[in-house]
Amino acid sequence: MSSPDRNDTPVLITEAAPSFEQQHAARRKKYAIMMSLRFPCLVLAALFSHTWWLALFFIALSVPLPWMAVLIANDRPPRKAEKASRYEVERRAIERKSTTVIDG
Repeated sequence: MSSPDRNDTPVLITEAAPSFEQQHAARRKKYAIMMSLRFPCLVLAALFSHTWWLALFFIALSVPLPWMAVLIANDRPPRKAEKASRYEVERRAIERKSTTVIDG
């Protein structure tokens, strides 16, 4: 039985990374968005062909888009930096004993 106060959504109890499928879907989406921006850039370059510097700007903008899209699509999230658990030996110094010096 669930009470009206109870929230049935699961609680995230670990810091697990997203699954491979989720990461892949997000990368595919980014790739599709970036590649879909290339065609409008080329169309805008054709529309602004009477203004050469603006057409050149749109062409120059569309040239690195496929390269950037592939780099972003192939990139994966960075690994978490995990601190290694190492045994550290406690170093103790030898105690100095007072020595009695007898002259004579």
